[in-house]
Amino acid sequence: MATKKVSAKKKKQKDVSRHIRTFWKLFAGFILFIVLFFLLASWGAFGSLPDETSLENPEKNLATEIISSDGNTIGKFYKENRTPVPYSVLPDHLVNALIATEDVRFYDHSGIDGKGTIRAIAFLGSRGGASTISQQLAKLFFTEQVSRNKFQRGLQKVKEWVIATRLERRYTKEEIITMYFNEYDFVNQAVGIESAAHIYFDKPPSELNTVESATLVGMFKNASLYNPIRNPVGVTNRRNVVLSQMEKYDFISESVMDSLKATPLEIKFTPQGHDEGSATYFREYARHFMEDWIRENPKSDGSRYNIYEDGLKVYVTIDSKMQEYAEEAVEKHISHLQETFDDQNKNNKTAPFRGITEAETKKILNSAMRKSDRWRIMEKQGKEEEEIIASFKKKVPMRIFSWKGDIDTIMTPMDSIRHHKSFLQAAMMSMTPQTGEVKAWVGGIDYKHYKYDMVKKGRRQIGSTFKPFVYATAIDQMHMSPCDTLPNTLYTIPEGRHHLLKPWTPRNSGNRYGGMVTLKHALANSINTITARLIDRVGPEPVIDLIKKMGINTEKIPPAPSIALGTADISVYEMVGAYSTFANHGVYVEPILIQRIEDKNGTVLYQNVPKTKDVISEETAYVTVSLMEGVTQSGTGTRLRGTWATGSPLYKKAVTGYPYDFKNPIAGKTGTSQNNSDGWFMGMVPNLVTGVWVGGDDRATHFASTAYGQGATMALPIWGMYMKSCYADETLNVSTGNFERPENLSIETDCEKWREKNKDVEEIPDEFDF
Repeated sequence: MATKKVSAKKKKQKDVSRHIRTFWKLFAGFILFIVLFFLLASWGAFGSLPDETSLENPEKNLATEIISSDGNTIGKFYKENRTPVPYSVLPDHLVNALIATEDVRFYDHSGIDGKGTIRAIAFLGSRGGASTISQQLAKLFFTEQVSRNKFQRGLQKVKEWVIATRLERRYTKEEIITMYFNEYDFVNQAVGIESAAHIYFDKPPSELNTVESATLVGMFKNASLYNPIRNPVGVTNRRNVVLSQMEKYDFISESVMDSLKATPLEIKFTPQGHDEGSATYFREYARHFMEDWIRENPKSDGSRYNIYEDGLKVYVTIDSKMQEYAEEAVEKHISHLQETFDDQNKNNKTAPFRGITEAETKKILNSAMRKSDRWRIMEKQGKEEEEIIASFKKKVPMRIFSWKGDIDTIMTPMDSIRHHKSFLQAAMMSMTPQTGEVKAWVGGIDYKHYKYDMVKKGRRQIGSTFKPFVYATAIDQMHMSPCDTLPNTLYTIPEGRHHLLKPWTPRNSGNRYGGMVTLKHALANSINTITARLIDRVGPEPVIDLIKKMGINTEKIPPAPSIALGTADISVYEMVGAYSTFANHGVYVEPILIQRIEDKNGTVLYQNVPKTKDVISEETAYVTVSLMEGVTQSGTGTRLRGTWATGSPLYKKAVTGYPYDFKNPIAGKTGTSQNNSDGWFMGMVPNLVTGVWVGGDDRATHFASTAYGQGATMALPIWGMYMKSCYADETLNVSTGNFERPENLSIETDCEKWREKNKDVEEIPDEFDF
C-alpha cells in the first residue's frame, strides 16, 4: 500500500515537471516566435519599411512660405499646409500637455511602453491605449491608413513598434516630440503646430498660452471629432481633460487647473486658404512669379522645384503692417462709398450701369456670362450653347458677396453676375521710391469673388494724374518755374499740328476761365487749358518718351495732344513706379516685390538686383514735385489738410476718415476720367509713393456726377486713412519731412522770391510761343 502511494507521488512529480518543461518550452517558443515575428517585420516580410535614409530624412510635403519684410508669414503655397518649427519654439506647457495626456512615461521608455502595453492587453484597451508618442509618430510618418481588418491592423501595429524603436535609436526625445508636433494634421488646412497655432489662435507656437496649448493637444485624440470650428463644446471638454492630466502629473497646480477650466474657449479662426488671409492679390502675383522662376531655374539634377512641396522660403518686400493698413483703408472707404452709390441707383433702370441702353446693358452681362467659370466648365463638359445659356436663367443655391459678409441665397447665375458688377472696385500700391520695394498691394475688394488684379493687370483711364508728366517735360525743355504764369483762356490746337485731323479745344471743368495763373495753381486745380498749351509747345512724342523711360507701357498710347488730359489707360503698378521717379531725384527704379528665394535648408537660390535708370534731371524732378505739393496746399487735394473745396457739403457723406489734418509736405495729384468712371489719387512723401484707383468692373458703372465720381472723393480718402495709420505706427518711419532740395537749384520754386526777381517782367517770353 505504501509502495503504491510513493509510486503515485513520483508519477505526480514527473507530470508536474513535464508540465513545467512544456510550459517553458511553449513560453520559449512564444518568445522565439515574437522575436522572429518582429525580425520578419523588420526585414519587410509583412510589407516594406522605410530604410535608414528615410528615417533620417522623412519625406514631407512642405509648404512654401511668403515672408514679409518685417518677418511675418503672410501666405503659403501648399498641398499640405506644413511649416516645420524647431523644438526651441515649443513652449514648456505645450510639451508638458502632450506628455501628460499622450505618454507620461515618454522619457523612460525606448519607443514601446511595456507597462502600458500589458495594461492595454489585460483590460482589452478599456483603460487606455498603449501607443507611445514614438509609435504615433511612426504611424504618421511611415504607415498607410489604418486598416479595418484586425489581422492587417495587427501587422501594422507590429511595424509601428519596429519603426518606433528605430526612431528612438536615431533621434533624441526632443526631436521626436518636435517631429510629432510638426507632422500632425489639426484639420482646417492646419498641418503641424505652426499652422495650427496661426489658424486657430492667430499667433506663432511660441506665444501659445497653457489653455491654447491644452486645446491643440486635445485634438491629438481625434482632430476631426475635436474640431474647434464644428465642435466647440467637445473641444472645451477635451481641453479640460488635458488640463486635468497636467494637474494629475504635477505640471500645474489644482488651483491653476480650476481657473483654466473656467476659461471660455476662445478661438480666433484665421484661415490660410489661397482665397483668404492677407495680401491675397499679391500672393497670386508671387505664385505666378515663382512658376516662371521655376521654369527657368531647375535644380542641379535637372528637375524642377515644386512650390507646393519643397518648403521654399520667398522673402518679399511687402510690409505686413502696411499691407494691413492698406486693406483696412480700402475696405472702410469702399464699403462706405458703396452705400452712396447704391442710393443713387435706386431708380436707375439699367443699374449698376449708367448712361447706356438696355441693349448695351445686356451686351455687358452676356459678355461676362461667357467669361464666367460656369460657362467654361459646362463648355468643357461638352454642353451645347443653348443649354449653357438656359442654365444661367435657373435659380440655384449660391454664395454672393456683400460688405457685411458672404450671403447664402438662391438666385440665377445671371442675376449673380449683375449683383457682383454693382460693387465698386479699388486697387492700391505703395512703394519706397529709393529702393523700388513695394510695401503694400491691394488688387481688389475681395479675392474670393473678384480674382482680377487691378494693380498690375488692370489698365484704366488715368485722367489728370497724367498731367505731371506733361509739366515735367515742359520744365525739362523750357526750364519753367512753378511760378511762371499763363493765360487761363480757351486754347485751340489747330488742325494738322501734332497730326490732328481737326482742331482740338479742351474745356475746363465747370467752364471756368479768365486771368493769368501760375503753373502751380494750374496743376493744383487741374486746369485743362494750361495743360493743352504745354503739350502743344513740347509735343506729345517727348511726353510719351518720358513715361516710357519711367516704366509705362506706351504701345497703345497714341502721340495725340489729348493724352495730356489722361485719356490713356495705365495700371496702378506703372503709375506708382513712374511717380516714384519724381520722388527719387529723377531716377526710375523698377518696382521690386520678390527680394530673395531660399530652399528649405536656407540656401539662397535667387537674389533680386535692382534695375535703375536715369530719366530726368534732379532739378526737373524736384520742380515737378514742388508743383504737385500745390495740389494738397491749395488745390483738389486740400482736404488732406483738413479743408474742403467749394461745394464739398454735397459729397462729405461719401468720404471716410476726414479730417486727416496732415501738416507735413505732401505732393500728389487727383485724377477723374470721362463720365466719372475712374477716380485716382497719387500721393507722395519723400520715402513713400502710393497710388489709389477706384471704379467699377465696367466703365459704365459710375456715379451720376463729378461731385461723387471725382478722384478726390473716390480715391483720396483711402490714401488719407492709409497714411494716418502709417504715421501712427512709428516703427514704419514714414517720412514727415521735406523733399530734398538739390544743391545749386537754378529754377526758383518759391513764388514770392520768383516775383521779386521777375517784378519787371510784364509778359510771357516770346520763346514760349503759347
